[in-house]
Amino acid sequence: MQKERVVIIGSGPAGLSAAIYTARALLNPVVLTGVQLGGQISLTSEVENYPGLFNPEATPTGPDMVELMRRQAEHFGARLVYEEVTEVDFRHGPPFTVKTHGQTFSADAVIVTAGASPKHLEVPGETEYVGRGVSYCGTCDGFFFRGKDVAVVGGGDSALEESIFLTKFADKVTIVHRRDELRAGPTLQKRAFANEKIGFVWDSVIDAIEGNGVVQNVKLRNLKTGAAGDMTVDGVFIFIGHYPNSKFLVDELAMDEHGYVITDEFMRTNVAGVYAAGEIQDPHYRQIATSVGQGVAAAMQLERWLAAKE
Repeated sequence: MQKERVVIIGSGPAGLSAAIYTARALLNPVVLTGVQLGGQISLTSEVENYPGLFNPEATPTGPDMVELMRRQAEHFGARLVYEEVTEVDFRHGPPFTVKTHGQTFSADAVIVTAGASPKHLEVPGETEYVGRGVSYCGTCDGFFFRGKDVAVVGGGDSALEESIFLTKFADKVTIVHRRDELRAGPTLQKRAFANEKIGFVWDSVIDAIEGNGVVQNVKLRNLKTGAAGDMTVDGVFIFIGHYPNSKFLVDELAMDEHGYVITDEFMRTNVAGVYAAGEIQDPHYRQIATSVGQGVAAAMQLERWLAAKE
């Protein structure tokens, strides 16, 4: 068992920000990155709304931000371990136990920044065609749809951001939304409506995804009229929200009915010495900037808590 002062679970904006602050406080944090270094922003094509990074000639990408934050964290002494947490024991600490597939860590304090994952439609054909036309990341897979027609499911910021990105490759992008108006911000809506490659199917859902080895068609249903129909597409990109990655925390931390970790205004959980930040505890804002602030707040409170104990 490795004895550590601070273990940070997750490597998104909240986790890497917490790593920078705890490292600069000489706490030598270990960051357990999970399956994706950088979390969801590593899958984001362009970041236009993060303060201080604006460059109209070369808009920074999510991977750009992740690389900068990683280098900054490691510069100050954070250590990144590229493993996923499988189990924790917070009820009998401190010290707290954090296990990965290959290692066990004992920590005086922990910051949980495990983030969230995309929701699925849970319709016939969705699972079958993942990687063969069904995707949850336009940035990752858009290149494979050059000259093709794709559907995007959702009406929020992510759906429109990814739709706009996909127009770099696809001939046509059709946004399927279950309502008659979008939830995305005004700027994104304006860009989407102005893009001649983007079309809309309103008040509708996808009931099934069909194909023959690869996606070829979706079954549509209008929620107001009940009318059903088919739409020929080569790909389906799904952006209908997220769920917190909190299964490994069941019975360890207090959570709400949706599985989000409950924290107070100081990012404290119900267990003294365990903090949470980012989308694991934030179903409302879900922005890079807010996750960074929450990670910083958690790190500062943790440092003060350890100092008070000593």
